[in-house]
Amino acid sequence: MTRSLSVFKRLLVGEPFASGQRQPSLALSKRYAIPLLAVNPISSLAYAPEQIFLVLGIAGTAAYAYSVWTGLAVAAVMIAVIASYRYTVQAYPGGGGDYRVVAANYGPGAGRLAAAALVLDYILTVAVSVSAAVAALNVLLPGLNPWREWIAAAAIALLAAYNLRGLRVSGRFAAAVTVAFITGVVALLVVGFVRIGAGEDLTAPTADLELAEDPREWTSAALLVLCARAFAAGSVAVTGIETFTTRVRFFRPPRGRNAAAAITTVGGAAVVLFTGIVVLAYLVGAQSSADASGYLQHPLLAQLADTVFGASPAAMTPIMLGTAGVLLLAANTAFVGFPQLASVFAEDSLLPRQLHKRGDRLVYSNGILILAVAAAVLVVLFGGVTYDLMGLYIVGVFLSMVLANAAMVRHWRRVLDVERDAARRRRARRARGTAFIAAFACALVLGIVIVTDYQRGWIAVLIIGGCYVLMRFIAQHYTAVRDEIELPQGKPKLPSRSHAIVLASSVNLPLMRMLSYAKATRPDTITALTVNVDAAASRRLLAEWERRGITVPLTVVDSPYREITGPIVDYVKARLRDAPRDVVTVYLPEFVVGQGRQPGRVSRGYFNWSTSLLHNQTTKAIRRQLKYEPGVMVCIVPWILGESTEPPPLRRISK
Repeated sequence: MTRSLSVFKRLLVGEPFASGQRQPSLALSKRYAIPLLAVNPISSLAYAPEQIFLVLGIAGTAAYAYSVWTGLAVAAVMIAVIASYRYTVQAYPGGGGDYRVVAANYGPGAGRLAAAALVLDYILTVAVSVSAAVAALNVLLPGLNPWREWIAAAAIALLAAYNLRGLRVSGRFAAAVTVAFITGVVALLVVGFVRIGAGEDLTAPTADLELAEDPREWTSAALLVLCARAFAAGSVAVTGIETFTTRVRFFRPPRGRNAAAAITTVGGAAVVLFTGIVVLAYLVGAQSSADASGYLQHPLLAQLADTVFGASPAAMTPIMLGTAGVLLLAANTAFVGFPQLASVFAEDSLLPRQLHKRGDRLVYSNGILILAVAAAVLVVLFGGVTYDLMGLYIVGVFLSMVLANAAMVRHWRRVLDVERDAARRRRARRARGTAFIAAFACALVLGIVIVTDYQRGWIAVLIIGGCYVLMRFIAQHYTAVRDEIELPQGKPKLPSRSHAIVLASSVNLPLMRMLSYAKATRPDTITALTVNVDAAASRRLLAEWERRGITVPLTVVDSPYREITGPIVDYVKARLRDAPRDVVTVYLPEFVVGQGRQPGRVSRGYFNWSTSLLHNQTTKAIRRQLKYEPGVMVCIVPWILGESTEPPPLRRISK
C-alpha cells in the first residue's frame, strides 16, 4: 500500500528536487513585469462590467439607464484605490502586501483579520476566475454548460497538479496572453465606437429579450438601493490591484518607483477599458439576467463581440480564447501567491507550521492543496455561476482593502509627526488624504454588499470570522508551547536516575531484542515486567526465564480483573512517585507486517498488510496511556515479520 502511494505521488508531482535547485531571481524589467502582473486586475474586465447589468436587470430593462452612471462611480473607486496603492508600494518597497501593512500599523489583531480576509480573497480568486473562464468557453462549446461546475472543478485540479510539479508559467507567455486579451478588448471597443459614431445601428442580440417581470413596485428608494448594489457588484473590477503590493520584489531597483509606475499603467488601462465596456454595452442595448435558467446566456464580452463583429467566428473565437486564457492565468497566479502567503502566515504562527515547509518539488504543496480543495468546493456548491460567488468575493477583497488603506492613513500620520521637510510633508499629506478616500470608498462598497446582498455577504463574514478565530487559537497555542519549552536561565536539570522497563509476555526473539536495546542504553536499573492474568501462563514464563538463564530480573504484577494496561501504568507511576526527578523508559514490542521483502529472501505469504490489525493492539493501548505521564518515555522496538528467520545480532546490538 505504501509503495503504491509512493508510485502514485511520483506520477503526480514527479521526482523530487534538491534544495539547490530553487528558482532563480524573479526580478523582471517593467517590459515584462507590467503585463505579467496585470493578469489579475485586467482579468476582472471579463466579469466586472457584467455584474452591473446583472444587478440592474433585476428591475427590468428601464434600470439600464443607470448603468453608465454606476460604471463611472465604480471607475472613481478604482482611481482612488489605484492612487492609494501607488503610495503604498513606495512606502513599503519590501513588499508583504495588505497583511504586513495592517500588522505593522495596527498590531497583530488587525493583522489576523486582514490575513483571514486575504485567505478568502485568494480562494474566491480561483473560484471566480475559473468559473468565468468556463463561461467564456461555453460560448464556443455550448454543450459544456450542463457540466460547468464539474468542468471548473476539473480545471482547478489540473492547475493544482501543474503547480504541485513545481512548474511555472513563462513570463513571456503570460505577458503574451495578457496583451492578446487587452488587444481584443481594445479592438472591440474601437470598432464598436467607430461604427456607432459613423451612424450604424448596432443592436445586441439580447436587446429584444424581455426580462422576467419583478412583482415588486420599484420606487425611487428601491431603485437607489439597487443602483448601490450594482455599484458594489461592479466594484469587483478593483480586484487585483492589491497584488502589486505583494509582488514589489518582481521589479528591478528602484522597486517602489517601478511598482508605482506599473500600478499607474495597469490601473489606468483597467479604468479606461472598464468604462468603455460599460458604455458600449449600454449603447448597443446588451442585457444580462441573474436568472437565466431558460436559455444559455453569453457573457457580456461575448455579446459585445457578437454585436460589433457580426457574430464572426474569426473574431469571436480569439476574443473568447483570450478571455479564458487570461482568467486561467489569474487563477494560476493565486496558486503561486497563496501558498507563499500561507507560508508567511505559518511563519508568524497564524496557520499550522506544515504550511511553511516546501514539498518534494520545492513548492508549498500543502497550501496548493488547501486552495484547490476550498475553491473546488465553492465552485460546486454555487453551481459554477460567477454571479453567485460575487458577494463572497467582494467581502474578502474589500475588507482587506479597507484595513490596508486605513493602516496607510495611520502610517502617513506617523510620518507627519516626525517629518520636517516641507516637500515631504506635502507629499505625506497627499498620501494620507488619498488613503483616507480609498478607505472610505472601500468601506462603502463593503457595507453595501453586506446589507443588500446579506445572504452571500454574511456567509463571507462567517468564513472570515471563522478563519480569524482559528488563526487566533493557533497563535495562542504556538505562543504557549514556545513559552513552555523555552530553556530556563542557568544549566538545565538532568534526571537523577534512569530506569528501563521491558514488557515481557513470553520468551522469544522480540523480547531478546528489547532486552539488548535496553542494556545498550546503560540505565541505572533494568526490569522485565509481566502481568499475571493467567496463573499457569505466568508460571511457565518464570520457568522458561530461569531455564534460559536470563540475568534481567522478572517482575510479575497481579491483575485480579485480567486487565493488562492498568497494572503496567500503575507500576510505572509507582516507580516515579518517590523519585519524581527520575526517568523511566518503557520498551514495547511492535510487529511490522507487509513491508516487502529483502533481496534474496522469501517472505511468507501470510505476512502482508492485511494482517496488521491482528497485532500491536495491547502495545497501542499502553502507549496511549503512558504518553501523558511526565518523566516516562516509550520506546517501540519493531520486529519485521517475514523479513528474516535469523535471530537478531544480540551481542552486536548490546554494545
